[in-house]
Amino acid sequence: MLRTLLAATLLLAGVSAASAATDAAAPRAGEPAFRALYKELVETNTTLSAGSCTLAAERLAAHLRAAGIPDADIHPFAAPDHPKEGGLVVIYPGREAKARPVLMLAHLDVVEAKREDWTRDPFTLVEENGNFYARGVADDKAMAAVWVDTLVRYKQEGYHPRRTLKLALTCGEETNGAFNGAQYLATNMRDLIDAAFAVNEGGGGLLDAGGKPMFLGIQVGEKLSQNYTLEVTNPGGHSSRPVPDNAIYHLANALVKIQAYRFPVEFNDTTRDFFHRMSQSLPPARRAPLEALLKDPKDEAARALVETDPDANAILHTNCVATQLDAGHATNALPQRAKANINCRIFPGSTTEQVRQILEQVIGDPKVAVKVREIRNAPSPAPPLDPKVLGPAEKLAAQMWPGVPQLRLMSAGATDGAFLTPVGVPTYGISGAFGDPDGDGVHGLNERIRVTSLLDSRDYLYRLMKIYAEQAD
Repeated sequence: MLRTLLAATLLLAGVSAASAATDAAAPRAGEPAFRALYKELVETNTTLSAGSCTLAAERLAAHLRAAGIPDADIHPFAAPDHPKEGGLVVIYPGREAKARPVLMLAHLDVVEAKREDWTRDPFTLVEENGNFYARGVADDKAMAAVWVDTLVRYKQEGYHPRRTLKLALTCGEETNGAFNGAQYLATNMRDLIDAAFAVNEGGGGLLDAGGKPMFLGIQVGEKLSQNYTLEVTNPGGHSSRPVPDNAIYHLANALVKIQAYRFPVEFNDTTRDFFHRMSQSLPPARRAPLEALLKDPKDEAARALVETDPDANAILHTNCVATQLDAGHATNALPQRAKANINCRIFPGSTTEQVRQILEQVIGDPKVAVKVREIRNAPSPAPPLDPKVLGPAEKLAAQMWPGVPQLRLMSAGATDGAFLTPVGVPTYGISGAFGDPDGDGVHGLNERIRVTSLLDSRDYLYRLMKIYAEQAD
């Protein structure tokens, strides 16, 4: 998962924002039961190496059954060759069978975590200093727990929505090349998850150093993450007899050319909307180049200024960067092989093969082979800026966090929405969760989420899904 949190250089300045949606001391409906569910899920190891998403899904299904949701509406799934990477689909029937459902999506798997590296046990939920700490407390067990809790509350209340609500909890989002539950559902159980649209991770807000919300964003689209291998092979020889045809030198020259190449600036509806909104609140010196680039994407002077911010640069165009090197076999031998990994984040509209061909052309050296590595997913178009999806989410957010700017964001990649949007279930990242400027340790050490942020997100999503559930098609 990649949360789109922009650095302070692109943040709205001078905004007076509410510090929280709800009084942190006020009791919240069903909070003790939610905390117990959340703790159980967080403490169920779901790493690819040693955990089991299937077990996590079984435990969550037990909560739903205990709330009265019948077995007929609970659909566990697992591919036979991936028994520990299973998931769960739940159907919460609506009053009107012809009304298209809304899908709630979250992933159960988490990034690996070593106990010796963490301050606390990464698989024990700890509440400390106003935060929850553990692997997955934010990414993405927060949303998974909220979705299950939401259906439990609806059932306990006797709530009967107009539109059917669906829940899909999947595995494999965090590891390229692993079995992916969202892809499995999209390919093999498409009818079961059919929906007008899906609400997923990926959106969120940013807090300033004092804990005040700076903005809240909805993710509308994402880039494609794709790895390529550059490889040079050579007969090699003794290092005492150097020759110009050196595999490492070929590779090094190729990397320098990739470093220098700049993909053309592109805008889609999401990024154009995002940069337009941002420009309205920036000081003149920063607003002018952004407005110039929006007017003319080929304005190189404007581009040079806007690209100085790495977060703006991340969504202006396709980016390719070297991430790994492997070369040579002995200290006293000419290298027989030199390899590098290039990670590209591809702007929607381009394909994996198109970018491979561009890299080949940029390098211009037949000695350097450019190969596509494992493919996580095909390019996904950005979902539309649909007012029936964005409108209710932004209206509710304005009520809960008055004065906080709202943005539509394109992620640099990647979520499981990349599997659902292409098969006709446009997927949006909407969470109502705010994070700290340092990224909260997501994918790193000592992952955390503010307790108030999680509980506010729970309230927001509970209310939002009811709005969607009663909405006319």
